[in-house]
Amino acid sequence: MTELGARLKEAREAKGYSLDDLQNMTKIQKRYLMGIEEGNYDMMPGKFYVRAFIKQYAEAVGLNPEMIFEEYSNDIPVTNTGDLPELSRVQSRKPVSQSSSKVMNVIPRILVALFVIGAIFVVWYLLPNQIGNDNAGTDDTQEESVDYSESDEVQQPDDESGDSEESTDADSDSEGSETGQSEEESEEPVEEPSQEITVANVSGKETTYELKNTDDFNLEISATGDTWIGVYNSKDEQLFNQMMKEGDTQTFELSQDGEAFIVVGNASATNIKVNEEQINYEVSPTEVVRQDIIIRRSAQE
Repeated sequence: MTELGARLKEAREAKGYSLDDLQNMTKIQKRYLMGIEEGNYDMMPGKFYVRAFIKQYAEAVGLNPEMIFEEYSNDIPVTNTGDLPELSRVQSRKPVSQSSSKVMNVIPRILVALFVIGAIFVVWYLLPNQIGNDNAGTDDTQEESVDYSESDEVQQPDDESGDSEESTDADSDSEGSETGQSEEESEEPVEEPSQEITVANVSGKETTYELKNTDDFNLEISATGDTWIGVYNSKDEQLFNQMMKEGDTQTFELSQDGEAFIVVGNASATNIKVNEEQINYEVSPTEVVRQDIIIRRSAQE
């Protein structure tokens, strides 16, 4: 055990935390926490995660990470700090709980509701008028047909009146059939709105997306390189938390839940799809390596 590992373990025990408690708090697997205490960094998923795990461990037990890094610099592998992911699950979700973020989340829903109400009103207003115009045109056709039939009856001899009446009845049946077809054609079904994925809020490395106009919520995460992925539902239950290699794909069915929180350790090597539609990162992966993605499905209007 290194001096750093002993210091961290002493702070953990002083807080009364077990390794299982610390695993639930930090979302770091227990075996990696043991590796930090024992100074066994070779078991970590990658060197650039070592400092991130130590930082999160220190924060959880009440130590200052910067002081720990400075005091035990010889015990910690040196990496490019600009590319280090900060896997602090607790800190990343704080901006969402602020009042300003809540207001920003509500405003898009209000705008969507107003848009849907306006669309329904337009359909309700235009459809009856269109049907009325078609019916008016049908009435004019009927009147013209009746006038034409009457003129034929006047010109025909008296002995052919029976045939004229039969012709008039046939014309009436034909007109009724055409009228029915015209009314059926005018009542075209209203198309359902297609799925939409919009950005509701961006705060630092965290981006919130809103999924609209669908009851389905199928999540697909694929890796084009090494990336650490954590997936949680609306109840903060862990669905997935481990390293993904190039070519790996994970799928999740969240239609009954309606919300997903995704911890992306390496955004440039991670693709996210919702119902087969690609999610675009609002924060450039080349600028922020670690990103937190929240996807919420709006209730159908």
